[in-house]
Amino acid sequence: MKTYKLTAYEKSGKLITAESFTAATDDEAKEKGNAMLEEKNLLEQTHRLASPAGKLLLFHS
Repeated sequence: MKTYKLTAYEKSGKLITAESFTAATDDEAKEKGNAMLEEKNLLEQTHRLASPAGKLLLFHS
């Protein structure tokens, strides 16, 4: 399992959430990250999901 980092920000740049979670694959991490954003109603906020290698899997500005 790999550890992924999900962050979301307000338009002002203030950090809303920063969470880490584990997933077996990048695709599984994308699904989990999207579900977490949807659950917290943050899909329209600036957000990013980064893999342990630094690859951006989800990004919205």
